[in-house]
Amino acid sequence: MCNLKRLWIVLVSATLLYANAIGIEEYEEVQQDKQMPARRSYNYSNVVLPRSTVGLLYPRESETREVRSLDGVWQLIKSNASDPLQGIREEWYKQTLRSTEHEIILMPVPASYNDVTVDQQLRDHVGTVWYERNFFVPSYWSKDRVRTWLRFGSVHYQAVVWINGQLAMRHTIGHLPFEEEVGRFINYGNENRITVMVDNRLGNRSIPQGQVTKQPADNGVAYVQSYTFDFFNYAGIHRSVHLYTTPETYIKDVELKTQIGNQELGRIDYRLMIGNGSVSTIKTYYMLVQLRDRNNVVVAHQINHNLQNGTLLVPKVKPWWPFLMHPLPGYMYTLEFQLKVDSEVAPLDVYRLPVGIRSLSWSNDSLTLNGKPLYLRGFGKHEDSDIRGKGLDNAVLMRDFNLLKWVGANAYRTSHYPYSEESMQFADEHGIMIIDECPSVNTDLFEPQLLENHMSALEQLIHRDRNHASVIAWSIANEPRTKKKSAEAYFGALANYTRSIAQGRPLTAASNVDPPTACMMSQFLDITGFNRYNAWYHNPGRTDMIVHSMYDEARKWHEHYKKPVIVFEYGADTMEGYHSLPAYIWSEDYQTELFSKHFQAFDKLRQLKWFIGEFVWNFADFKTEQTYTRVGGNKKGVFTRNRQPKDAAHLLRQRYHAIAFKLDNASLPADLFKYIIDWN
Repeated sequence: MCNLKRLWIVLVSATLLYANAIGIEEYEEVQQDKQMPARRSYNYSNVVLPRSTVGLLYPRESETREVRSLDGVWQLIKSNASDPLQGIREEWYKQTLRSTEHEIILMPVPASYNDVTVDQQLRDHVGTVWYERNFFVPSYWSKDRVRTWLRFGSVHYQAVVWINGQLAMRHTIGHLPFEEEVGRFINYGNENRITVMVDNRLGNRSIPQGQVTKQPADNGVAYVQSYTFDFFNYAGIHRSVHLYTTPETYIKDVELKTQIGNQELGRIDYRLMIGNGSVSTIKTYYMLVQLRDRNNVVVAHQINHNLQNGTLLVPKVKPWWPFLMHPLPGYMYTLEFQLKVDSEVAPLDVYRLPVGIRSLSWSNDSLTLNGKPLYLRGFGKHEDSDIRGKGLDNAVLMRDFNLLKWVGANAYRTSHYPYSEESMQFADEHGIMIIDECPSVNTDLFEPQLLENHMSALEQLIHRDRNHASVIAWSIANEPRTKKKSAEAYFGALANYTRSIAQGRPLTAASNVDPPTACMMSQFLDITGFNRYNAWYHNPGRTDMIVHSMYDEARKWHEHYKKPVIVFEYGADTMEGYHSLPAYIWSEDYQTELFSKHFQAFDKLRQLKWFIGEFVWNFADFKTEQTYTRVGGNKKGVFTRNRQPKDAAHLLRQRYHAIAFKLDNASLPADLFKYIIDWN
């Protein structure tokens, strides 16, 4: 009876989960994902705030912790789009996927499943797929006082996870990690099976939004996922899967805040959470805190009997600086926490994490780091590459950071969703500043449940990335439909909530509203950001209509909102190898000329001080849904999809390095300008 009741709960919960996500009551019966009736206003005062995320420290090995990867080749089966919950009804999780008699597809993890095979139906699949793999857990992990955890870096968009046929965890919202203690499900010293159901459907209340429709097709009907954002809705287990251990009494969570004071004195304020339901009152617990420099030398330490919080002072601190703003950019210390008991020599738990020490502040006309005004030069990016889609690939990731430094960038925006934890670590180490964006893109149909999901996405993002020195702002949305009056109360409530958990960073967003006075969101931000495609979507082909237009619009944004201004997107699609003289739209020559005109406007704006950044759209070409306006995807990258430079990349490199030289006296690369002639 208990098993039947548990199954009933799983069925009902899963059905409601997916019904809510796509905005329908019965997926099988719907003809079209109906839009919610328009309302002029909602009362958001009764919105349920997200439950605070706890834990989710990045898995790191230590004297007391082991980490094992479950990355590799998994098995996958595709559900019928007309019956996405078939696997739950038929209890596929209680058996091997092979026993379901569906076709088994071998699938790498991490990776998007869409482009790995040559199957068009899998590439364009709407609904659920099921992953499975077997794994062993050593018997010694079962000993007393050891916890076993299962952690996913990201599954897009929704996931339900079973271990050995038992429901272990579920998560909604892609691009963000989730975990659960799973020792009660594990067969220690034996083989285990993990089963994951992944659903890629987006609806009116998901972040981002989408719509599923049933349309007539040659073979009957087809379920089609549509969305307004301009990138492909890749799906699958996108980031690494880890099994790891902690002691029974363990360091569960760490929150850091840093400052640079007078006389080269650094400060780290930390808050800790200790995981254990029954800490002994007889034993005396304390925390040994040590800060080590790059040479592994202890430069600050303390013994703290307060297990909840403390402050570490760092004399002669080496501050974290952005790339090209200092000879030693991206300086990272290692902060070590050892949970100990007076009567025992060995620590109960040890956790180490990298930390960059810096101060960040902002005003109505500037953003400063370590007391120095910032000028951001960089890109909007995408996690996108051939075959693997949005799957984590460390080789591609390292190539991207090498190109960022080659071109002289010091920042990028995680458009339009949280990027991998590994990319955030790379940004810290390389001194690349991050505008950290949640998955809200083209948000519309404003209503309370959407707001709750939007808040949850931001809460999870901020919890995950709060300890990264590279993160200098939170972006709460990209191009939401904020000309609508209904957006005002929605974004007012969202900004108020986000500011309450912002961890010492300003709020920003990218608006494409024209004129600036019509935006119902920007009044709530600390930094104004806008996207504008002069000589592309506006006046295409007319590069003589860029400089004054960009200059005048930026001034209007500042005059109306009295905040620092960033241009988050400008650019032009460019076919690699296509040249035209005189420059013609889609040619590499046109992209270069369009950039040069924008540079003139930006230099005029830089003189006004409150203009603090320019971001090209995009770093590299990326895949989109199929449409006659896209030839193989969006081609606005200055690099191709396989990370080779177009002509504009060389021009941009000269500008970005020249700005670093002018503002921060950075050295110019020896090959920045090619030899032409000896003028003597």
